[in-house]
Amino acid sequence: MKGLRGLLDHVQPLFLPGGKLERFHALFEMVDTLFYSPPDLARGAPHVRDAVDLKRVMIMVVFAATPCALVGFWNTGFQAHSAMASLGIETVSGWHGGVLALLAVGHDAGSFYDNFMYGLVYFLPIYAVTMAAGGFWEILFAGVRNHEINEGFFVTSFLYALVLPASIPLWQVAIGISFGVVIGKEVFGGTGKNFLNPALTGRAFLYFAYPAQISGDAVWTGIDGFSGATALSIGAVDGVSGIVTSGLTWTQAFLGQMQGSIGETSAIACLFGALMLIYTGIASWRIIVGVFAGLIVPSLIVGATGSENPMALMPWYWHIVIGGFAFGAIFMATDPVSAAATNTGKWIYGFLIGAITFVIRVINPAFPEGIMLAILFGNIFAPVIDYFVVRANIKRRISRSA
Repeated sequence: MKGLRGLLDHVQPLFLPGGKLERFHALFEMVDTLFYSPPDLARGAPHVRDAVDLKRVMIMVVFAATPCALVGFWNTGFQAHSAMASLGIETVSGWHGGVLALLAVGHDAGSFYDNFMYGLVYFLPIYAVTMAAGGFWEILFAGVRNHEINEGFFVTSFLYALVLPASIPLWQVAIGISFGVVIGKEVFGGTGKNFLNPALTGRAFLYFAYPAQISGDAVWTGIDGFSGATALSIGAVDGVSGIVTSGLTWTQAFLGQMQGSIGETSAIACLFGALMLIYTGIASWRIIVGVFAGLIVPSLIVGATGSENPMALMPWYWHIVIGGFAFGAIFMATDPVSAAATNTGKWIYGFLIGAITFVIRVINPAFPEGIMLAILFGNIFAPVIDYFVVRANIKRRISRSA
């Protein structure tokens, strides 16, 4: 590593102001800080110094989401191999099948290795395209503005890839992350200045621009010609009884053994990530609890009215394990940039997201998920929520001093 440090120090003058490669200073700084701690330190008052910088925060978020990814890889392969068994086929066609043949991966749904590797091979191209397309825009905007390349994109790219279905065309992956980075973040000034979650912005764009490839029964399993409905789509029509009849138990849904996007099916993996984020102080427990409460409370109230709507009658403990609710509540709603900042505002913000999720699931059968749009709505209202919370605090303090 000493040789690399010496090489970077040797070429650094070329990238400093006045150097021949000054325009690429952001790219040099990205490489330098990737391997070494930033050389710029705050040494005096009034700065608050801490061992946790932005890079380490982002790394912790990726670590927290890793259990979701690992379970998702296995589940993607399991669903594909189970579909192959039901169709009576032993091999798959297409690019992914060829790669799996080269890796000598079998197609046994009972083999953890076969399932895991199958899902991994579907995820890696999606993530590679995400990094390439999104990284291009990050570097481009950093170069034009002469700003550093922020590490926040590593989290955005990872979460974005996890909320996509396994069979999504790679060109749509590139378009979606481009929209999320450029429209959802860079046009507002970059990381720390965006009011929308970039990963969800890209996902929402794909949903409305290419609904056939981002929703429907045929997009969740990496097998051509196979149609497998998600638990939410079944529940929107037949309720819990339909979900159970399809062969899915609550335990399977809690563990993540069901149709869905790559990394958002396992509620237990999301809870492990939540514990890590809350323990390290990266995510707000108020927002997470608020989102869950926002879904559970109206579910209990509406369920007691005897409504004939299948989703209204669905128990709250089913609501929180199907779809991407747990993943969204823990990893997306808690984005510190686009979420509410005040303590009271976090409770309101989280509850609002949970309540909107329930409303969308119950009222709009064409869009049974809900959590994605609910979080984006929450992002929009977060500044307003904080504004009124602050104003209320000021008014209360003035009345006390009067």
